[in-house]
Amino acid sequence: MDNNLVKIEQEVNSLTAKITQLKQEIGKIIIGQEETVEQLLITFLAGGHALLEGVPGLAKTLMIRTLAQAIDLKFKRIQFTPDLMPSDIIGTEILEEDQTTGKKFFEFNKGPIFSNIILADEINRTPPKTQAALLEAMQEFEVTYSGKTYALDKPFFILATQNPIEQSGTFPLPEAQQDRFLLYIRIGYPTEAEETTILKATTSSKKAKVESVLSGQEIIRLQQLVREVPISDELISKVSKIIRATRPETTSDEYVKQWVSWGAGPRAGQAMILTAKARALSQGRLSVTPDDLKFVAFPVLRHRVIVNFKAEAANITTDTVTQKLLETIL
Repeated sequence: MDNNLVKIEQEVNSLTAKITQLKQEIGKIIIGQEETVEQLLITFLAGGHALLEGVPGLAKTLMIRTLAQAIDLKFKRIQFTPDLMPSDIIGTEILEEDQTTGKKFFEFNKGPIFSNIILADEINRTPPKTQAALLEAMQEFEVTYSGKTYALDKPFFILATQNPIEQSGTFPLPEAQQDRFLLYIRIGYPTEAEETTILKATTSSKKAKVESVLSGQEIIRLQQLVREVPISDELISKVSKIIRATRPETTSDEYVKQWVSWGAGPRAGQAMILTAKARALSQGRLSVTPDDLKFVAFPVLRHRVIVNFKAEAANITTDTVTQKLLETIL
């Protein structure tokens, strides 16, 4: 038994050291944005998907491409446009001919969804029919076409981006579909020092090379280890209190009753615990702390708690509500 524990500890130490290397490799290309990168890695380790919002030019595409290079996985970018069809994502059947018998048959030609890391660029630019094509893939890790089911490669990670400033000609994601994303990550502008470094690095002839430090199998093993990270019953109880406190009909918090229209469902609690475990493991710890829960609470609840019109008029956001609940409960 002791030998097994030693082996597990060695494995965990080896893999968490590689996560540190992974951050260093991403840091060769992506300057600053440490919190965003950490949230992306947490989503990946927890086996979920992320919705990333930011204005153009903040290296959203470069960030996920660099992540794919550093993990040595198949990467595909899908540019969402108003004329994109579900078959453009999933794939379609094409008529083939057997060279020996001359018989014709339909062969399923797999679409870009059959990769490990998918960048769904500007997901709110495509109609709901095409957005919905991602739902089964995201939730079930498989695709059904003409009555046949095709399993997707693992690990499987979708990063969807959306632009917050252009709303004309866009199709906002329904709340039910947003809930499929484990984290809703907001990416902000770099600091002055970071921006100076970016300008210097991106306008010279010198190009940094990203080395692959993790394999797909190691990521799958890390995803298994995340679920084994212990969390105390006390912290689980506090997560439950936070989630229940976001619901106007069950909360005793007058602030929530005044400003919130819809609260978070049970999936939010699952997401908070799982991502807190992933953060603990990514930092080489084998137990969840209140700080882990505080870190993940914002991207977990951002798309699952909906404030009312009065709150929008008063510039009160979901993040404001989350901050208030964390102060009173955690």
